[in-house]
Amino acid sequence: MGIAFATHISQPIVTDPKTQYAIGETVILRGWVNYNEQATPDVLLNFKVTRPDGSVALDRSYPSNAEGWFEFEFDTKNEKPGTYRITITSHCLEIHRYACTYKNQTVSIQLHR
Repeated sequence: MGIAFATHISQPIVTDPKTQYAIGETVILRGWVNYNEQATPDVLLNFKVTRPDGSVALDRSYPSNAEGWFEFEFDTKNEKPGTYRITITSHCLEIHRYACTYKNQTVSIQLHR
């Protein structure tokens, strides 16, 4: 008989994202981490911003807060107009890494002059 591991699945949920920004504005995405239909603290999240040309503008990771929420900011003052993709990936709680299913949500942001 084999050993079965339950898969830990947490999902980042962005709440009501604004998708149009002028260059120079700070993009702010807020949301929460859903695990078993509850907001879950201390889940490591990776935030990756991809420029229209495919290059990575920002790549950073930090955990959800004590209430299971996150806030991500991206300064656009040195960026060009176009469509940027922000992908938020849930990396699970440390104790569940061995059985982690990486879930993500991508938000497209339009930057204009």
